[in-house]
Amino acid sequence: MKKYSWVFALVITALVWSCTKEAKSKASYVFKKAPDSTTAAKLNGKSISNAEISEGIEAELYEAKLKVHELKMNKLKAIVLEKLMNNHPKKKGLTNDQFLETVIASKAKVEKSDIDKFIKERNIPTDHINDQMTERIKGFLIREKKKQAIDSWVDEQTSKNPVEVYMTPPTRPVFDVQAGDAPFMGGADAKVTVIEFSDFQCPFCAKGAEIVNQIKKKYGNKVKVAFKNYPLPFHNHAQKAAEAGLCVAEQNKAKFWEMHDAMFADQAGLAEEALKTKAGKIGVDVSKFTKCLSSGKFAEKVKADMEEGKKIGVKSTPTFFVNGMMINGAHPIEVFSELIDAELAK
Repeated sequence: MKKYSWVFALVITALVWSCTKEAKSKASYVFKKAPDSTTAAKLNGKSISNAEISEGIEAELYEAKLKVHELKMNKLKAIVLEKLMNNHPKKKGLTNDQFLETVIASKAKVEKSDIDKFIKERNIPTDHINDQMTERIKGFLIREKKKQAIDSWVDEQTSKNPVEVYMTPPTRPVFDVQAGDAPFMGGADAKVTVIEFSDFQCPFCAKGAEIVNQIKKKYGNKVKVAFKNYPLPFHNHAQKAAEAGLCVAEQNKAKFWEMHDAMFADQAGLAEEALKTKAGKIGVDVSKFTKCLSSGKFAEKVKADMEEGKKIGVKSTPTFFVNGMMINGAHPIEVFSELIDAELAK
């Protein structure tokens, strides 16, 4: 883990404990105006810098700042909506709710086909569908359609006179992470590199694999996508699956991605015998693969990936880095495209 991480965890534990037990003693903290922009505190006359405090928690600080920004933006959107409604000629005599229902979202209807599509897209088992579930789905879809209607209406009302916003969104921290000799697809010297830390037994990582393929399809050789292993300890087959991928890559780098897709497509089949079967199906030498996997040849390489991930703040899977900028989780392709497009435009 990063420097001071164990101390940080200890302090948090102590704070939680102090909330439930009567404290017998506590440290003294006197809040003063900072002597300069870089100093956060002083102990015995020696400075503790803001950079020192931020080290190791960059991602958490960004997420916290982003949450604050989103809260402010949501409040701003609510204020803008209310002002636009109050200034609209059709608002006279109507409450805000009435105006929303009769003017803005009058076409927000949910048909049976919408509910059926929702059930199909989310693979909801048939035996889970009843009147109560159907009503819950309908309510959710109506709310979503009303949100879309509001967004469209506000866009229309502000198309000629856009809202000027002076609140700057937080900047994503940039981490020093290199692809190294990790398996990759796309252009070797691409302007943008996406590095994923993933676990073959993690269900969320299967969604991450879909995103990786979407990135490849959309950007081709404009983006280099590299894969690093981060098998979580509570996934009993994740370590060997990680080694299996590298054993395949040793024989044929291009085949790694076929094995990658095969393992994510069948996460219940990651025991060693199943891995050998998958290796055979993609056309690598099974005898060499078996020898490699049994020997634990790449166990240390997997461990090195994990240690690297820990040092740069990986705490869950999948975690991506777009030219060093962290995206934590399997977010929609649009989240990645926003960063990728900005980097390609530089």
